[in-house]
Amino acid sequence: MITCSRFSGLVGLMLFILLGCQGVVATPISATASTSASTLQPGVQHAQLDKIIANLLATHHYGQIRLDAAQSSAILDAYLDALDYNRSYFLASDIEHFERYRYELHNHLRDGILEPAYSIFNTYLQRMAERTARLKVQLQRDIRFDVEESFELDPKHREWAKNRTELDEFWRKRLKHELLQLKLAGQDLDEAKQTLIRRYEGRLRRTNQQHSEDVFQIYMNAVAGSFDPHSAYFSPRASENFNIQMSLSLEGIGTVLRMEEEQIKVVELVPGGPAALSGKLHPDDIIIGVGQGEDGKIVDVIGWRLDDVVDLIRGRRGTTVRLKLMSHNAGGSIEVIRLVRDQIRLEKQAASSEVRTIGQDNDRQKIGVITIPTFYSDFAAAQRGDRNYRSTTRDVRRLLAELNEEAIDGLVIDLRQNGGGSLQEAIELTSLFIANGPVVQVRNARGHISVEKDESADLMYDGPLAVMVDRFSASASEIFAGAIQDYGRGVILGNPTFGKGTVQTLVDLNRFMPNTSSPLGQLKLTIAKFYRISGGSTQHRGIIPDIEFPSAVNSQEVGESAQPFALSWDEIRSLNYRSSSVIDSLLPLLYQNHTRRIAQDQAFQVLLADVDAARQSRQQTEVSLLQSVRELQHQQTQQERLERRNRWRALQGLPKLTESELGVTQDTERPDPLLDESVRIVADLVTLLDDQHGPLMTRH
Repeated sequence: MITCSRFSGLVGLMLFILLGCQGVVATPISATASTSASTLQPGVQHAQLDKIIANLLATHHYGQIRLDAAQSSAILDAYLDALDYNRSYFLASDIEHFERYRYELHNHLRDGILEPAYSIFNTYLQRMAERTARLKVQLQRDIRFDVEESFELDPKHREWAKNRTELDEFWRKRLKHELLQLKLAGQDLDEAKQTLIRRYEGRLRRTNQQHSEDVFQIYMNAVAGSFDPHSAYFSPRASENFNIQMSLSLEGIGTVLRMEEEQIKVVELVPGGPAALSGKLHPDDIIIGVGQGEDGKIVDVIGWRLDDVVDLIRGRRGTTVRLKLMSHNAGGSIEVIRLVRDQIRLEKQAASSEVRTIGQDNDRQKIGVITIPTFYSDFAAAQRGDRNYRSTTRDVRRLLAELNEEAIDGLVIDLRQNGGGSLQEAIELTSLFIANGPVVQVRNARGHISVEKDESADLMYDGPLAVMVDRFSASASEIFAGAIQDYGRGVILGNPTFGKGTVQTLVDLNRFMPNTSSPLGQLKLTIAKFYRISGGSTQHRGIIPDIEFPSAVNSQEVGESAQPFALSWDEIRSLNYRSSSVIDSLLPLLYQNHTRRIAQDQAFQVLLADVDAARQSRQQTEVSLLQSVRELQHQQTQQERLERRNRWRALQGLPKLTESELGVTQDTERPDPLLDESVRIVADLVTLLDDQHGPLMTRH
């Protein structure tokens, strides 16, 4: 979920600050009527709205990027990727024809001319119609699965097809690859062919239903996204979806989805939602089918519009939805999971705590663990004057008081998967661990730098501390972790964080066309940047942990540095602050103990096997189209997955699964060796501080 906080700057445009939720994607609105591809034209208001959006980006975006010929080129590339990222429909001759727009789009935007966007889109619809008709012919032919050949999955390794013959060859291999996937999932050849025909006919049918607003949103998103990946245009329906994402009482399963290469990918799970609580759905899983109720037919949704799939998944609390998944963490295996929709309440997203005990007899240590899924605050309740309103800092303050009552020796703050939230909460939370010091610097587009701190700092804990982060820890999480690291207040454990160090505002576009009664949507605009008190930005690089843990996530594919047009890292002046050097002096010993321990830890070794399997799967961008090879690979993948799963179950004292039970039986819980090791590292820190330094105190 996303929360917001007040912020100064961009007078007259600022509505509120958006932190975190790096995966939120604006979805096209659904068509209300079927429209011929040849008749798609800009709407009456689009020309004026086009100029307003272009002007806002050119004059108020933090990067102060000129809307010139170079930016025009970036916009064209972004638009072509938005339409045909997989290079499946356009021909090289089409791309050559579009080149006439490459260095002119900036002038067209200023003049409210949208003809290039609609011309390119209409060509796209034409090519899709041609290809759908052609693939039906290709599927009717005899397809041999005993020929030794391969198919490249990564579009980055492909060029635009020079002619229709070359595109036919690409599609012959693509269809063969998809048929093999369906056969390995249990379908016979005729059934698999019909599945593909339905899939692509449905995609064409839904695409042909797109109308002027759809094209405008896709194009304006390409325009905004060419400035940075967090600026975007939200159509009226997309604005509604965005507001639902911000709601603390959303009814559904709690996922953020995006369309990627004609598939619906899970970007993140909303903490406390049914999907996150189930443990069955994970980021990067692909949703390929949706069924209603306990026994409703599962509808194949590959190629569907994102908002149509969202409509199928959403529903009233208490009702059941079944999702057919291609699991990212299980070598592409297919399984069906059952989820009960619910109201996603703040209580389920709230910070929680536990106490872990390490050691024996007189050498026992009590380590507290506080898990913070998001930086939340019930702004509405606070504005009403409710003294008991919920917030991250309020909840953590209460949890710390309880942990202090239990006389904990050390503390772990778990910020894994925490995509951010309220800036004010990040600042106030930091003040529970660091007294009377600045937390973060914020620089706006005009170069003005403000220093943010909690004036009513209330130090609650000054003992040994570790903060856990991963690649999905973003924005407000990075502000907190960065401050803890800069002050030398604790040790940072995990993976380099996401690197979202920018601030966005939502601009209501109706304010610029007051005579229009219908909603026009919103512009999400990047207007500021975060910097650590040491001067370095959290943007792009994120927070580098003191001790790094293994991860199944590819940092080259996930995170700000993997986003096209991401703003770069830079630094400003360091603030005058005092940092303890105790943690730095102890890191070599902490790391030495850590590496020795994990080499003997069975759970950690099973985790390393999972990480290695994920890495090998990512590296395979070219697949064989020889059925015997694919069947052997599938069997090997399933066997390896079964062995790893049973190694986890053995650690929990659970019976082994058979191959037939692999996709059916769900483990309700799984060991968390990263948290276990973090607790041990803090225990080491406690011992080292007692032996060498005495209590760890914050100094200013």
